[in-house]
Amino acid sequence: MALGFLLVIAVGTAVLASSWAGVDGRPTPLLDALFTATSAVSLTGLITVDTATHWSTAGQVTILLLIQVGGLGFMTLASLLGLLLAGRLGLRRRLGATAEGRGLHLGDVAWVIRATVAFSFIVEAVVALALALRFRAAYGHSWGRAAWEGIFHAVSGFNNAGFALYTDNVMAFALDAWILLPLAVALIFGGIGFPVLLEAVRRTRSAASGRPRPRWSLTARFTFTGTVVLGLAGTALVGLGEWNGALAQAGEAAGAGSAPGTGVRLLNAFFAGVSPRTAGFNALDYADFHPSTLLGTDLLMFIGGGSGGTAGGVKITTAAVLVAAVVAETRGDSSVAAHGRTVGGGVVRQALVIVSASVTLVAGSTMAILFIAPAFTTDQVAFEVVSAFATVGLSTGITADLPAAAQLLLVVLMFAGRVGPLALATALAARTRGRLFDYPEERPFIG
Repeated sequence: MALGFLLVIAVGTAVLASSWAGVDGRPTPLLDALFTATSAVSLTGLITVDTATHWSTAGQVTILLLIQVGGLGFMTLASLLGLLLAGRLGLRRRLGATAEGRGLHLGDVAWVIRATVAFSFIVEAVVALALALRFRAAYGHSWGRAAWEGIFHAVSGFNNAGFALYTDNVMAFALDAWILLPLAVALIFGGIGFPVLLEAVRRTRSAASGRPRPRWSLTARFTFTGTVVLGLAGTALVGLGEWNGALAQAGEAAGAGSAPGTGVRLLNAFFAGVSPRTAGFNALDYADFHPSTLLGTDLLMFIGGGSGGTAGGVKITTAAVLVAAVVAETRGDSSVAAHGRTVGGGVVRQALVIVSASVTLVAGSTMAILFIAPAFTTDQVAFEVVSAFATVGLSTGITADLPAAAQLLLVVLMFAGRVGPLALATALAARTRGRLFDYPEERPFIG
C-alpha cells in the first residue's frame, strides 16, 4: 500500500513540476510539486502555492486525479482495474483490499470495490450538480466553468481533500448556504467510511426485500455516534469561541458590508465544526481564531473520521475504544463493553499503541519545526503539524512561509498520516505471538 502511494506521488510530482502544469508555462520548483502531489494523494489540502493562480487547467486536472486516486485507495483502484480487465480478482489483491477495507469478508471484496466506486461517483455527481447549478445561477459562471468548479469541489469535498479553486479557499462563500451545505454533506459522507456506508446499504436492501436486518456492527455504532457527537461538539466549540471573533467577520471575503446575522454565524460555526474532521475547507480565517479554539480544533483533527474512508486522524473508532476503556476502568468493570458487545483486550491495546505513536509523532514534529522555524508560535506550528498528520489541510496561513526543511517534514507527516495508522493497525492485528508461560503478576504504583 505504501509503495503504491509513493509511486502515485512520484508520478504526480513529475507531472506538476513540468512546465505545462504551471499557468505561466515555467517549471514549478520540485519541492512545491512534491508538496502539492503528496497533499493531494494523502487528501490533505495544505498548499505552498496557490491552487487557483499557480496551476494551469492541466495542473488542476492533475491535482483532481491525484485526489481521486488517493480517495479510492491505490490498491482498491488497482483491484478494480484487474476486475474489469481480467474478470476476476487475484487472491493477493483480494487480501490487500480486505486489509484496506477492514471488517469486510474476503468473498465480498469484488462487490465492495464496485459498490465503493459507484457510491463515490454517485455522491460526487450529485454534489457537483448542486454546486454547478449554484455557480451558474448565483455567480454568473459560464456552464463550462460552473461544471468544472462543481466537479472539482465535489471530488475534493467527498474525498476530504480540501483543495479549492479560489485563493481564499471557500471564504468567499461564507454567506452562501447553497455552497457550504452541499460541501458539508460531501465531506461527512466521505468521512464516515466506506465499510459503514456499505453496511447501511446492506441493511436497507435487507429491509426492502423483507429479510431481517442484520445488527449494526460496533464499528458502525461508534462511527455514527462519534460523527454526531463530534459534529455537535465542533459546532459548539466554534460557536462559543468565535461568536464575536472569526464568526463576526464571516463574509468579509464576499464583500459583506455589515456584520453577519445569527443564521450566517450558525452556518459557519457548523461548517467550521465539521470541516476539521479531515476535510480542510475553510470559510473562516483560522489566523483569526482564539488559541483555545485552535486547540479544540487540534483535537477534532487528531481524532478524524471513520475507518476505511477518506478521513484521516487516528479515527473515531480508535478514540471510542479508548473512551470505553476509561469508562470501564472507572466503573471497575473487568472487561470493556459498548453497545451490548465486549471489546477484546487486544483491540484496546492496539488503539492505545496507535494513539501513543501518533501523539509522539505529532509532539516530536512540533518541536522539530519550532526549532527549525522559531519565528512562528507554538499554536501556529502545532496546528500545522496536526493538520498535516491528520490529513486535514487547515492552516493559519504559515505553510508557504515555512523553511524547506519544515515543509519536507510536513510532507513526511502527510504521507505518514495517510498510510501510518492503517498500516500500523493492520500489522498489529495480524501479529500474534503465543507464549507457553506467564510471569507472576505485580501491580506497580499508578498515579
